[in-house]
Amino acid sequence: MSGSVVKKIVALGLLAGLAACSSTDTGGMLSSVKKDQPSDTAGNDPNIVVMQGACPQVYLREGTAVYREYGRGVKKDVQGLADPNKLVIQATLDATTRQCRRSAEGLVVTVVVRGRVITGPSGKDGTYTLPIRVAATDGDSTLYSELEKFQVTIPPGQGSAQFIYTKDNVVLTTAGGMTRLFAGIDEGPYNTR
Repeated sequence: MSGSVVKKIVALGLLAGLAACSSTDTGGMLSSVKKDQPSDTAGNDPNIVVMQGACPQVYLREGTAVYREYGRGVKKDVQGLADPNKLVIQATLDATTRQCRRSAEGLVVTVVVRGRVITGPSGKDGTYTLPIRVAATDGDSTLYSELEKFQVTIPPGQGSAQFIYTKDNVVLTTAGGMTRLFAGIDEGPYNTR
């Protein structure tokens, strides 16, 4: 199987787990252990999946769950809105989940976000680029932040498409009890940290 097929299968499995858990879930899915794998030198088996209660929750940061793209030259107001007839696409993030495992580097998280893109009156079917950021904080400290260009294709004649964004290998070396993960569509500069 190709890597993209495996990623999609893992993402769908994580989203199925999301459907079984509420956002206040502290027990969640049980950890799975591959007993025939040797442990690494730090005593942490990279194949051990941490219980969801020990894995930081993923939140949609306020103001970043909805993204609107307007035609060129259209001026937006202070709320980021413009003439609705000039709307090209609107993207909405609606669900998140995550999976954690321990490694010698720290806590390794896979973040999965589900969303939908629809065309507006000025839009058409095709491929669009969404700027999606995944970040981790612990109190006032930023532990991780990366902004990626993610392409979503709206098939001909459909006018909309669902998508699943997966960010693998978010390494948190100092994750603690106050650590929170965030995902959102961020129109800021494309910098990584």
